[in-house]
Amino acid sequence: MRGGNPFQGGRGAGLGGDFMGLSGPVPRDLWILLGVIFGTFTLQFFQATAWLPALLRLTPLVWRSGFLWQLATYPFIGMGAPNFWFVLELLILFLFGRSVLSRLGSRGFWKLLLSATLVAGVVAALVGVLSDVMTGPGPPPSSSLILMQGQRMVLTILIAAFATMNQHATILLFFVLPIQARWFLFLEILFAFLGFLGTHDLAGFIGLCVAVGFTYGALTGWRRQNWVRRARLRLQQQWLSLKLKWMRKRRGIHVVRDDDDRPGPWLH
Repeated sequence: MRGGNPFQGGRGAGLGGDFMGLSGPVPRDLWILLGVIFGTFTLQFFQATAWLPALLRLTPLVWRSGFLWQLATYPFIGMGAPNFWFVLELLILFLFGRSVLSRLGSRGFWKLLLSATLVAGVVAALVGVLSDVMTGPGPPPSSSLILMQGQRMVLTILIAAFATMNQHATILLFFVLPIQARWFLFLEILFAFLGFLGTHDLAGFIGLCVAVGFTYGALTGWRRQNWVRRARLRLQQQWLSLKLKWMRKRRGIHVVRDDDDRPGPWLH
């Protein structure tokens, strides 16, 4: 592992911040990922096999009927119509996936993809449970959690990973507009929000945001940032401050400063 990051494996050369292009051998892991997505995408258009991708997509049946396997399978079930846009999504997935795989290695690649998938799925399911509690459960709609289904979630994770590891690389947005890779983290959230406006899929929107945040945090190092410890210390400081104010009012305690007017009050 490099830099102590558990998501970075020992295999794979550096990128220098650019795509590796379409030439050269394609890693076996990427063939497997693309093959599974394309295969499950194809199955949904045949009556005899459509039940399988329907069973593996993320649906409200996760929390209503205990279909927990959907939390791990939903990103690998191809979604959409058989048109140019699906092919374009696979092409973009190939470009980003090849670059990320080269940087992380096979083990780090799959660990990141599966971890972000599971965390985002669990959070989306919790949002769905809360929605059922507030509005009452209904039949599982086919459009539920649509924003984070299939290759869309995989794309979100891979683009976020590339943007995190190559923040100053230049990417052509829509193959035309040059933008630094780091801005794609915010663009992903923006596009997810626009999708939410069109679908009202709150759980899917939050799931995508969690996937972006988890990917960024995992690749920049949770421990090195120490953000959990700092947040806990801030909460403790606020709690002690509120407790001290309550004690002053309750027991008539007042605060006076020392002769040098420095912090560190004396209680009388």
